[in-house]
Amino acid sequence: MGFVTQRLCSILLTFLVIFSCLCVANSEQYHSNHVKSRKQLQEKTCNVYEGTWVFDNSYPLYDSSACPHIRKEFDCQKYGRPDILYLKYRWQPKECDIPRFDGKDFLQRLKGKKIMFVGDSISVNQRESLVCLLHAAVPDSKIIVESNPLYSNTTFEDYGVSILLFLTHYLVDIEEEQIGRVLKLDSLKNGNIWKDMDVLVFNTWLWWYRSGPTQPWDYIEDGGKVLKDMDRMVAFRTALTTWAKWVDTYVDPRKTKIFFQGISPQHYNGTDWNEPGVTNCAKETTPINGSTYPSGFPAAEYVVKDVLSTIEKPVQLFDITTLSQLRKDAHPSSYNAFKGMDCTHWCVAGLPDTWNQLLYVALTNERC
Repeated sequence: MGFVTQRLCSILLTFLVIFSCLCVANSEQYHSNHVKSRKQLQEKTCNVYEGTWVFDNSYPLYDSSACPHIRKEFDCQKYGRPDILYLKYRWQPKECDIPRFDGKDFLQRLKGKKIMFVGDSISVNQRESLVCLLHAAVPDSKIIVESNPLYSNTTFEDYGVSILLFLTHYLVDIEEEQIGRVLKLDSLKNGNIWKDMDVLVFNTWLWWYRSGPTQPWDYIEDGGKVLKDMDRMVAFRTALTTWAKWVDTYVDPRKTKIFFQGISPQHYNGTDWNEPGVTNCAKETTPINGSTYPSGFPAAEYVVKDVLSTIEKPVQLFDITTLSQLRKDAHPSSYNAFKGMDCTHWCVAGLPDTWNQLLYVALTNERC
């Protein structure tokens, strides 16, 4: 009898152990599926451009003094900026986390690729930030710097990754004619160079309202009519439409991924951020709290979104406008080689590093 009881107890114990293991396994599987589903939902719904700036003492991502690729207009620490708090902020999207920029991973994933920034000095700003981020990740990698009249190129030779810059103020053409320099809103001849790239990041806006001696054209040609001037916002829209038609006609989306950068804001009017009477960014040392900018989007941003919505081929809006509007503290102000008040461009290291973190996310489709 004792033997039978012992045998029954042994069988019962074995059953309980198996049942427990099954429960644990099912629980773990449920948890795994739940987390996976939540993550997939998060990836589908998360807008990485909506969020807030949070203090993070592990920032900046690199020491700007160790990067030899920064123009003197953007090298704020070198030219005497006394505070470093502006370097200590990390962008935190509202609905998800994003990975820290990983330069080695970026280079490995984009091995053999050509990335070109096409635009004005804001494109220069972002491109120099990306080169510094990559240089910090692989400081001993061989780097080749080349330039010609059309574009400049920095190649990380060990990975075959090229970071190029094509400097153009308007995207469309300016041509010398008998009457003078003509801004041709319906002409875009540099596309043959652009379409051979693997990644294109376009930008234009900064020069559209420029006038006087620094305006680089004398006439505007629109629809065959040569004009001395015209509504600049209308001209901006027309030029973007010319670019959009070029994308749909010539870009092969199987080869080339295209981004158009949202409007990079300026900070010369304190009324925009609820500080009437402030006329520049000179004394700004912290970001704006919250996730919205008091004065809202610049009008040009609506034009950009409207034109992009007409493009049939895949083009991603690199929507850095709001997150940059919140960074009234991140401009060079007078801490540049020329000592001029600059509340248009951005310090490097600084805000453009976040732009490139978001570019990294977009190119690798990473979320955490």
